[in-house]
Amino acid sequence: MKFAWIDLRSVPADHREAVIDAAVHARVDGIVGSDPEVLATLPTTVKRILIGAERPENQGLDDLIVLREVAGNDQLNELRSRHQSGEKDIAGLVNVTDDPTLTLACDTAIALPYTVVQFKDPTKIPLEIVIAAADRAPGQLICQADNLEEAKVIIDVLEKGSEGVLLSPRNSNDVFELVEALRVKTPDLNLTTLTVDSIEHLGLGDRVCIDTTSHFEKDEGMLIGSYAHGFILCVSETHPLPYMPTRPFRINAGALHSYVFGQDNRTNYLSELKAGSPVLAVGADGRTRRIVVGRIKLESRPLLSIKATSPEGVEVNLIVQDDWHVRVLGPGASVLNVTELKQGDKVLGHVATDKRHVGWPVGEFCVEK
Repeated sequence: MKFAWIDLRSVPADHREAVIDAAVHARVDGIVGSDPEVLATLPTTVKRILIGAERPENQGLDDLIVLREVAGNDQLNELRSRHQSGEKDIAGLVNVTDDPTLTLACDTAIALPYTVVQFKDPTKIPLEIVIAAADRAPGQLICQADNLEEAKVIIDVLEKGSEGVLLSPRNSNDVFELVEALRVKTPDLNLTTLTVDSIEHLGLGDRVCIDTTSHFEKDEGMLIGSYAHGFILCVSETHPLPYMPTRPFRINAGALHSYVFGQDNRTNYLSELKAGSPVLAVGADGRTRRIVVGRIKLESRPLLSIKATSPEGVEVNLIVQDDWHVRVLGPGASVLNVTELKQGDKVLGHVATDKRHVGWPVGEFCVEK
C-alpha cells in the first residue's frame, strides 16, 4: 500500500476534528499542519509534519518532520547539508512551474528523505520525470493533489506513481476514499489444477468478449465460471492465431450468465460489466492485478460446456464460445484450445468456498448445478 499525507491547512474548521479522527482511524502515514499545538495532540502512530514554521522547543515534538519550501539551489544545499549532518526528518516542498524548477524537484527528490512536489500545470509529464529521477533514491516522493480524482490519477502514473499523495480533504469521507484508492496491490490467489470430465456442444447462445484497457501478459487471463464456487482461467488473445491478428487486450470470456472473479473476493456476472468496470487479471502463478474494462462485446455464437473437477471433488463448469481459437490455461501456463479438450486433460482454475449474494460472499445454504 502507498501512503497518504493529509493537509489540515485548508480543511473547514467544522470538519477538522472529524478529518483528524478519520486520518488516525484509517492509519494514514502523516498529517500536515501549520499549528504545532494541534500536531502535538496527534498520536505517535502518525507522522506529524509541520509546514510554515520552524521546530518549536519543549513541546514533545522531537519526531516532528519540518516541511520547508525549496525555491532554489541555495535552499536545497542547506537542507542537504543539514541532512548529511545527521538531521533525519528533513522534508522539502518544490513548486514546479517550469523546466528549472522541474530539475530542482528531481534533485530534491534524490537528496532528501521526503520531497513534496506540486505542479502548476495539469499535465502529468513532469511527475513522470520526477518519479523516474527518484526511482533509485532512498527518499520518499509525495505528490500534492488538488482533489480526489487527481489523487487517483497520480497513484497510477507510470504504473508505479509517487510513494505518497498529499491531499487537503473536504471532509472525513475524502480521507477514507483516498486510503481505499491507495490499496493498489491485489492479493495473490491460490490456483488449483482441475481435471476435465467432459465437453459438450450446446448450440447457439450469447457470449461475451471482455476488451480491457491493459495489455495482458502471455500467462494472464481471467477466472470465469458458471458457479460462484469454481472458475477456470481463460487466457487472453495475446497468443498468435493463424487467421487473425492478436488482441492482447481481450478475453473471450464465456456465456452471458457466467461469473468473473474480481477484487475483494467479489464476483460479477459478465452481463453486468461495462466500460469502466474494474476487473482482475490473473496470472498462471496466481498473481493478480486490477485492470479496467474498455468495452464489452456481446454476440450470439455456438457454445461449448466444459465440466471439470478439483482434487477435492468440487465440480466446476465453464461455458465458452465453441471455436478452436478460444483458449484456457493449463499447468505451467500451457495454452489449450477449448475444442481440443478431452476427458482427463488438466486446466488451471480457482475454487472458492463462499456462496454468493449479488456477488458478495455470504455464509448461507446454496446449491448450484
